[in-house]
Amino acid sequence: MRLHLNVLYQDGRQHTAWHHLPCQLGKGSDQDVTLTGWKVARQHARLYEESGAIYLEDFGSLSGTYLNHKRISRAGPLHVQDQILIGTALVTVVAIEALNAQDLATAPHSEAPFTHHEPSAVSVAIQHRMHQWLIDALDLRRQSLTHMSDTELRAHAHTHLEKIIEREGIVITGSKTDLMRTVLDEAIGLGPLERLLEQEDITEIMVNGPTSVFVERHGRCELTPYCFSSEAALMAVLDRIVSPLGRRLDESSPMVDARLPDGSRVNAVIPPIALHGPMLTIRKFSRYRMRLADLLQKQGLSLPMADFLARCVHHKKNILVAGGTGSGKTTLLNILSNSIPSHERVITIEDAAELQLQQQNVVSLEARPANAEGQGMITIRDLVRNALRMRPDRIVVGECRGPEAFDMLGAMNTGHEGSLTTLHANSPRDALARLESLILMAGLDLPLNAVREHIAAAIHIIVQQTRLAQGQRLITSISEITGMEAGRIQMQELFTYHPHTQCFTATGIFPSCFEKQPDALDPTWFYV
Repeated sequence: MRLHLNVLYQDGRQHTAWHHLPCQLGKGSDQDVTLTGWKVARQHARLYEESGAIYLEDFGSLSGTYLNHKRISRAGPLHVQDQILIGTALVTVVAIEALNAQDLATAPHSEAPFTHHEPSAVSVAIQHRMHQWLIDALDLRRQSLTHMSDTELRAHAHTHLEKIIEREGIVITGSKTDLMRTVLDEAIGLGPLERLLEQEDITEIMVNGPTSVFVERHGRCELTPYCFSSEAALMAVLDRIVSPLGRRLDESSPMVDARLPDGSRVNAVIPPIALHGPMLTIRKFSRYRMRLADLLQKQGLSLPMADFLARCVHHKKNILVAGGTGSGKTTLLNILSNSIPSHERVITIEDAAELQLQQQNVVSLEARPANAEGQGMITIRDLVRNALRMRPDRIVVGECRGPEAFDMLGAMNTGHEGSLTTLHANSPRDALARLESLILMAGLDLPLNAVREHIAAAIHIIVQQTRLAQGQRLITSISEITGMEAGRIQMQELFTYHPHTQCFTATGIFPSCFEKQPDALDPTWFYV
């Protein structure tokens, strides 16, 4: 499918050309449609085909993408004469080739990607039979795939599937291409997950059995029309995910954490502990690297808060990011890491690798569970201790959830300032209480007062990340630890979020950790 696009600028310049889908629009010389203007990002937006229709997606640009005078993140189907505004460039759809215009004429513009319908029992049955025939033809359970590339394997399977359709006389009422892709994805790929992983605005995929697939988009969960042909097909996909990592998933080991080749984090649970069949949760690894400017655009914090956090990282203040599950702690940690100077050596430590630091001198370490014999476990605490021997300037721990908290705070106190970590907690004060509990888990029999002094000396700033009921993720508090008094850790809030007015304000307090560096901050950031 291709589009005839006309690009018109405010000064009268224009050019027109045909473009094959998918095509990207932006300032970069490698873009399919190259646009000019200071408001245009290097990779600004893209046009692509999905289910026979054309959609427009913005790549999270600051200036935005507008379709027919309405700002969008993703919209479609597109029609002839639709107008796309990017910066000062007005892009008009002049013609669409190889598209069923009658079908699209009745389809309204919508940012909702799915119209849910129960999968047809007939279509699921056909898909299941074709899947079984293809498995038998390829003998995938025994055939070695190491000598075939993914492209060769898909071409090989496609040829067999064509023969199966012809041999069995299968009558396909819908799109043959879509059905064949569905069967191929399930036989040699990740099934319907393949299409969901391609969509950038999806952040989580939740499979509650073979016929119930949910996604999280813009902070909200929605049911998709995709499904697996059977429980066995879903189990085969799970095995395809965990086997290359040396993990196993069976009745003796019914839970597993893993990750996809693109870095997406995977958790799988099967019977007997999953009562209604195999369950799968994928937290997607975003190809787009978010920055503080993106949080500002999403109204996740105020400009003074963004500037203050960037200065805290640059001036090596130890930061603890607290928040609930799915509140965006790891995303914020990634964003804050952008302010680490490029010449510093950074060691990252995680349960499952999610951090995407861009500095040149970065070492990424990942914990390892025990094998089937119960041997070979390497904990985050082991990695934190080892990291101290690797000459780090900073240590970034993806999440403190055990006795490694003691070693992490020790590193912060012994010449590794500017370190960052996250913690599950619903408020800054709760974060301190949880940190105390984690340190006591280290088994060192320390008095509580010594534990609190350890925390107060190590942590400078606590950032509270929250996910609101409507799905928006934002920073609701930035607090500073100021020391100990009467056996209690003292803390003062510097910035806060007011839910009733939906605005961020400073509290009027200048942070004491910058008293020796007053020129590093703008005092107006803290005015009430």
